Amino acid sequence: MEQKHIEVHYTTRIGWLRAAVLGANDGIVSTASLIIGVAAAGAARGAVLTAGVAGLVAGAMSMAAGEYVSVSSQADTEKADLVRERSELENDGDNELEELTGIYEARGLDKALAKKVAQQLMAHDALAAHARDELGMSEAHAARPIQAALASAATFAGGALLPLIVVLISPTTLMIPIVGASSLVFLAAMGALAARTGGASIWRGAGRVTFWGLLAMAATAAIGALFGTVV
Repeated sequence: MEQKHIEVHYTTRIGWLRAAVLGANDGIVSTASLIIGVAAAGAARGAVLTAGVAGLVAGAMSMAAGEYVSVSSQADTEKADLVRERSELENDGDNELEELTGIYEARGLDKALAKKVAQQLMAHDALAAHARDELGMSEAHAARPIQAALASAATFAGGALLPLIVVLISPTTLMIPIVGASSLVFLAAMGALAARTGGASIWRGAGRVTFWGLLAMAATAAIGALFGTVV
């Protein structure tokens, strides 16, 4: 009985994982920083919550729009390259064959075998062969604007909710340290989870997002305290 060899590669997750990590990290960092900055200025709990919720909504929409526009630009560039490549295949097929042959030679095949492989692949699907081996395009790395926008917006909102929940349950006098400490824990957990999902070191993933989150919250706390004192 023939058995199929099925492998799951981490690169197949790149499209949504990048947007999801960016969204969750930004949701936690920006909302926690906003909350800490407003609270450090001496605002009441209601004002802090209002600022946090406004930041959640605005941030989620901004992340969705930004991801959609940027990834759509990538998709447009890929389409333009494919159109040009299709034209070159139709008008200058011999040179395109030589170009593909040269690519396979550079990867270690002898010239005769490289040309034979190029001929067979071009006979099967010339555009796909050139898209993959000349342009570096693949299904795993294909631009998916809607997927990126939804993943980024959803994870931003999810990340932003965490410090808002902490605001609701924290004593007013301890709001800033509790929000700050809990947000660092959230960031570390998110970074570790993202690293594990992508097959990387969980300690490195947790450490880098925690460092930048701490820096952002410290900066906004200092600004909030400064403006609060001035006002």
